[in-house]
Amino acid sequence: MGDDDARPDERPAHSVTLPTFRLAVLPVTNSDFGRFLAATEAEPPRFWDDAAFNGPRQPVVGVSWHEAVAYCGWLSETLDARYRLPTEAEWEKAALGGRDGLRFPWGEACWDGSNGNFPMATTWDVGTAPANGYGLVDIGFNIHEWCADWYAADYYATRPGHDPQGPPSGVRKASRGGAWRHMIKIARCSARSSIPPEYRYNDYGFRLALNA
Repeated sequence: MGDDDARPDERPAHSVTLPTFRLAVLPVTNSDFGRFLAATEAEPPRFWDDAAFNGPRQPVVGVSWHEAVAYCGWLSETLDARYRLPTEAEWEKAALGGRDGLRFPWGEACWDGSNGNFPMATTWDVGTAPANGYGLVDIGFNIHEWCADWYAADYYATRPGHDPQGPPSGVRKASRGGAWRHMIKIARCSARSSIPPEYRYNDYGFRLALNA
């Protein structure tokens, strides 16, 4: 986990072991989230009525970390399984696709030859980017994905070796993956990002994890 040649918050690279887990092949879509809204009468996401972001196969965006957690709780009750957000460590393990040290989920270069500068004006329908080594699609592409952890830039300095859960508290929640809105995408497997958990941005969504 991490990269000694990258940004300070990705250092030092260190070994981590994780319990077995599952990660959704695709991010949660507007169609998925619509079922949650219909069942719970929760407040719609910030961009729910924006035609640029509300296609049924586009990833849901404009959801806060708290709203993503609420969706996980609803789905867990509905399907009698413990759905949740992945930890940073789980997300990075999944993005690597079984190849330690990989730069991008698709290899050493981005799949479209852009080096992470994807020509996007809004989110694309899920399923655009090719699958990585684990068969996960769009990971590192399209949206930033909320993680369960609190974020701390110096967290790696403690080198937590087994199933790291992030700091016990903080003011920003961790997120991973590239997103449509930035000229230079944070698409590398080890790249870290974060925002306060109440923010509802149009480049933030989430993907489900499940205990195996």
